[in-house]
Amino acid sequence: MTKVVYEIVEHDGGWAYKFNGVFSETFASHEAARKAAAAAAQEQRVPGRTEVIQYEDENGKWHEETVRGDDRPSTEIVDK
Repeated sequence: MTKVVYEIVEHDGGWAYKFNGVFSETFASHEAARKAAAAAAQEQRVPGRTEVIQYEDENGKWHEETVRGDDRPSTEIVDK
């Protein structure tokens, strides 16, 4: 099972959560960033439909695969 980890970090004069090197919007407080990360983490765990997806990797190569709607990641929130 895939694990998604959201990191709460200082960012642009406030706080944000970060996943895989990408920052969320900036929040005024640590607690606001943590609440937003918790909401994002909860959404990640919601099952959906099985669908075919396409994505581009870091080398610019496109991939297509079928993803099961019930194959949801586990999530975690950490402070950095």
